[in-house]
Amino acid sequence: MAGDYILPEDTAADGPTLFEKIFRVFIVIAVLCLGAELVWLLGITPFRPFSKIEISGDASFGRDEILAAAGITERSSYFSTNAFSAEKALAGLASLGSVRVLKHFPDRLQIVLEGRRAVASALASVNTGSDGRSVPVLIDSQGVVFQVGWDEKDETLPHLLPVISGLVIENPVPGMKLSSMFIPLFRELEKIEISAPELLAAVSELKINPRPYDGFDLTLYPVYKRVRVHLSELNEDTLRYTLLMVDVLAAKEPGIGSLDFRGGIASYIPKEASSEQ
Repeated sequence: MAGDYILPEDTAADGPTLFEKIFRVFIVIAVLCLGAELVWLLGITPFRPFSKIEISGDASFGRDEILAAAGITERSSYFSTNAFSAEKALAGLASLGSVRVLKHFPDRLQIVLEGRRAVASALASVNTGSDGRSVPVLIDSQGVVFQVGWDEKDETLPHLLPVISGLVIENPVPGMKLSSMFIPLFRELEKIEISAPELLAAVSELKINPRPYDGFDLTLYPVYKRVRVHLSELNEDTLRYTLLMVDVLAAKEPGIGSLDFRGGIASYIPKEASSEQ
């Protein structure tokens, strides 16, 4: 009869299935593993010594020297290392032009070094008691004397760099910076050395001649011609034109003693009438 209809048993009253039990256990284990990983990654690893320290760039210093200068020890970690302080310490090495110290979370350190690039050499005077002597120095595009003296047999040194004379450098020390007045000249030398090194290879010496009130002129001495060339400035175009004119005029007028480009138009003086300016 219709009144005797029996409802089906309530399935919600049954317990969780085997699949549900296994899934719940899996979720619990996954959460525990993730929590442990986060604790290790965030709470332990950053306090442990660096697992990897990368040093790239300038190779004039050994790894141990760089780390010692930066204050990095075998116990240094991500949180114990101050990247700014390490950069500042490494910047104190005169032969380094730029330094970057990068910390990569959680346990890697990267040190990127860029050595100074010599654009010219010069002779400096060293006073030793009552006697004095001259020593060669290397100068970069920022006017920084970063190396004092060298072994002429060292093939890594830029022997083809022009010699800058007329500079007054006394008792040089690595890191000494020359007057800012000369920086534009050194920067131009760097540009020429990068784009047209063959031009600088044709220059034996550049002499700086201070003007009475401000600035300076230059006297250029070519390698293969016994001719002095007076210039008011130096750049790649000027140097290329100057060397070309020296070749042309020296071939036509073998008696030329000096050329003067300071007025914008080249003029020359015979050897017998020329004198050092």
